Amino acid sequence: MRKSKLEVYQDILEGLRGKALSLDGLSYETGVDCQALKRKVAFLVENGLVREGVSKSEVRFAISSKGLAVLRALDVQRRFEIVKTALMTAEDLLQAKTTAANQHPENE
Repeated sequence: MRKSKLEVYQDILEGLRGKALSLDGLSYETGVDCQALKRKVAFLVENGLVREGVSKSEVRFAISSKGLAVLRALDVQRRFEIVKTALMTAEDLLQAKTTAANQHPENE
């Protein structure tokens, strides 16, 4: 299944968490094509989520403090989605059990 733009941006930020990477390194880390990655990283730099710098005559990218804050918020949102899915599954199981018990009251 294809990832959403938000998921790709989140993958980029996660790839840069704790380390600076070149575009090639980031492409390897995220699995995103270099051409598409250039545009996405440029957007993140433009919006202050990623910093661009030169190290050993190579352009490297690093996550900014603003990018870390956004990544933390996205992490929290992801955890809420996991909990929501688990609760919905538990509710479905409870509903199925209640339905089965109502159909066969002699089993109780």
